[in-house]
Amino acid sequence: MSTLKIREIQQQDNQQVKKVIQEVLVELGVPKVGTAYEDKALDDMTAEYDAERKAYFVIEEDSKIIGCCGIGPLPGFETEICELQKMYFLPEARGKGLGAQMMDTCLKFAKSQDYKKCYIETLPYMKDACKLYKKTGFEELEKPLGNTGHYNCTVWMIKEL
Repeated sequence: MSTLKIREIQQQDNQQVKKVIQEVLVELGVPKVGTAYEDKALDDMTAEYDAERKAYFVIEEDSKIIGCCGIGPLPGFETEICELQKMYFLPEARGKGLGAQMMDTCLKFAKSQDYKKCYIETLPYMKDACKLYKKTGFEELEKPLGNTGHYNCTVWMIKEL
């Protein structure tokens, strides 16, 4: 019987998290430039999210990280808007409702930090993710907000918290 849990990232998770993110991006054929694939933060996600109003969560199954997602302030809108960041799931994590559970965990954290809205950037062919975001109440925007550096992401969404 497997044990699944969502918890905050720990130092020993860094390499597994980087591997999950990069594997999923390669699987989906995402460009390596202008996306999370090349983010320097992937080398030490624990340090990246060890800051005020930021948190990064992992889904662990039998000591293996199978999914991850974080919340952080949106550059340029730090006081009011957070960004749902780096939400990725390995194939074995998909179709089990874990995305909805992770989304709930992240949005509860965002509300606890007094953010008013949550922003997401993604790609149009990440259909399951887009479906989850819409189901959770995110609405599409015509142009990006903030300065995330992910210029290859062409779908922008926002949700009131």
